[in-house]
Amino acid sequence: MEKVQSADGTMIAVDRTGSGPALVLVVGAFCDRTSTRSLAGGLSDRFTVFEYDRRGRGDSSDTAPYSVDREVEDLAAVIAAAGGSAFVFGHSSGAALALEAASGGANLRALAVYEPPYTEAPSAELEQQLSSLIDSGQPSEAAQCFLSVTGMPAEAIAGMTKTPYWPRMCALAPTLVYDLRLCNGGFAPVDRLPMITVPTLALAGGASPSWARVAAQAVVSAVPGAEQRVLDGQEHRVNDEVLIPELIRFFADPRE
Repeated sequence: MEKVQSADGTMIAVDRTGSGPALVLVVGAFCDRTSTRSLAGGLSDRFTVFEYDRRGRGDSSDTAPYSVDREVEDLAAVIAAAGGSAFVFGHSSGAALALEAASGGANLRALAVYEPPYTEAPSAELEQQLSSLIDSGQPSEAAQCFLSVTGMPAEAIAGMTKTPYWPRMCALAPTLVYDLRLCNGGFAPVDRLPMITVPTLALAGGASPSWARVAAQAVVSAVPGAEQRVLDGQEHRVNDEVLIPELIRFFADPRE
């Protein structure tokens, strides 16, 4: 592990593996840099893979107040540590973060995103509810609330709270508010996405809810020259064995 300093002084924990062009992985809700170990392992023979803890997670610090711009600065700091430019892959809210960074002029070589959560859901109300639960010291309740909104059945959530993984999810619960802020009110930021000038791939799972394909199409419609692919049989938790060949194909294609 190494640490890089973001613009506001936040220290961001980073792991790097492999060799080749730099590729930064940006995770979504309930995830930290350990969540992409399998994905990184499948990419590290072709890329130098950078996995990092987004602010407030794992071994990274945090600095109040939160803003999307500060998370963009965190990603820019990781890219700077990776040599000044990098391929970037983002999943879920990590995809939304990567799109914000690319539209703001971060030095990406190319960008691939999987199911940015532009779901047209009432994220402002949910953000307020989660903030209240976190502020009152109820991370478990916040995590359960978030999962219920995603459509997970109550019995499945109840079972999850009894697993050894649940304390880790509770530890990450305060950052769910950050994930929601990245959702842009549930709508793709079509005013900013046209500013992206790097090759962009928007992915969605064929077995995911319809919002995922709608969101990918919104990205493709707004980003000049963007490509869309639907991965048959895949859900929001995409199989690494399916995803890895797509990323290798896209990032290896010399379109710059």
